[in-house]
Amino acid sequence: MQINSVPDGDQPKNIFQKFMALNIGIVPMPLYLLLLVAYVLLTVTNQMPNDMIGAIGIMTLFSFILEEVGKHIPVLNSLGGKVLVVTFLPSYLVYMNWLPSSTTKVVTSFMNNNNFLAVFIALLIVGSISAMNRKTLIQASMRIIVVLLICEVVGMGVGMLLGLSAYKSYFFIVAPIMAGGVGEGALPLSLGYAAIISMGQQDIFAQILPCVMLGSLVAVIEAGILRQIGVWKPNLTGNGRLVESDENADELGSLSSKSDTANITKMLVSGILAITLYMLGVYVNSVIHLPAPIVLLIVVMVAKMLGWIPDSVQEGGKSLYSLTVKGISPLLLFGVGVAMTPWKSLVTVFTNVPMLITIFITVTAIVAAAFFSAKMLNMYPVDTAIAVSCCSGQGGTGALAILAAGDRMNLMPFAQVAVRLGGAITVTLSIFLMRFFA
Repeated sequence: MQINSVPDGDQPKNIFQKFMALNIGIVPMPLYLLLLVAYVLLTVTNQMPNDMIGAIGIMTLFSFILEEVGKHIPVLNSLGGKVLVVTFLPSYLVYMNWLPSSTTKVVTSFMNNNNFLAVFIALLIVGSISAMNRKTLIQASMRIIVVLLICEVVGMGVGMLLGLSAYKSYFFIVAPIMAGGVGEGALPLSLGYAAIISMGQQDIFAQILPCVMLGSLVAVIEAGILRQIGVWKPNLTGNGRLVESDENADELGSLSSKSDTANITKMLVSGILAITLYMLGVYVNSVIHLPAPIVLLIVVMVAKMLGWIPDSVQEGGKSLYSLTVKGISPLLLFGVGVAMTPWKSLVTVFTNVPMLITIFITVTAIVAAAFFSAKMLNMYPVDTAIAVSCCSGQGGTGALAILAAGDRMNLMPFAQVAVRLGGAITVTLSIFLMRFFA
């Protein structure tokens, strides 16, 4: 918790005043307590509204206090502790039925029926890419695909060193981990495998899902470690930049020097652009079956590379990015923990020690491969490894948690390259190769 800065003559004079001067995340203590009272009254009387207001109120109440808890746990706070607590503790509380049923119901309904994660990713992609240096975007996007291919080879090699066959190592460990999540990775992989080998789709899915779940958790922890490496060795990090070049400095930083005050009109225009492009992506998906987030990512990246994004939208994008990271990401992490992170699946992996060790070492090898290959491509090792590790997460939810743990949320465009495009490449290549090695 943070104490507000006040002039010396206005310093609180007693414990109560000092307490009331605290913030829970970005929320002043008096407002937080008022929100808490409202939550308790609605929960006790069973009148919690099952709508957006109710869900956002609940997510605000829990997410910011859980962040504070995570930030104050020794050792864990250096390993992405606030993200681990905000995401995985709610999952455990739901599993144990320790959250009020109305809370779980409202948050789960909101997350599942309103596609809140897609809104977040759309706003963050448009905000970050529009405010990014064009040359950096071009160079880093191409190089990150090369790093991903290196990571797949290294991951398979590690599996073989652990005693697995190349077949088992690649198709059932490395490919699921790097396929880009559950819905767009593990599920199509299992469907593709089932059409080739004599094993049911459900059996294959059950076998590869733990790799995705645990891989995401390991990547979150290692993103926190990478952040600390960047603190200890500043020459290894670009603090949110991937390419080693002064002239390619991220414009998210340079634009902030112009003004710390958000231009509401420009920010709203950037937000409308994000929503418009996502809606067009939904239509494109209905025609050629290319997921809307990928369409959005490609369109914004191409527009930026060609210099089609006006300066006003770039400035609005910077403000939109800040709003999304500071105001929405904590709430979303809590929602992901409640509605999209089944604790039982994680427990299943933890009880299988050989698989636990294999997945941990494989993800570590992938992250290490990205770290050390980055230098050869004139990229910052810490930032490259964090971005590439997002391919080991649960799609968009995993990328969110990993980048938050690494304090590199402005790498979301490159994380999406790793998750969406890299994942699609991995799924396609794996199913293609399975036909020859099954």
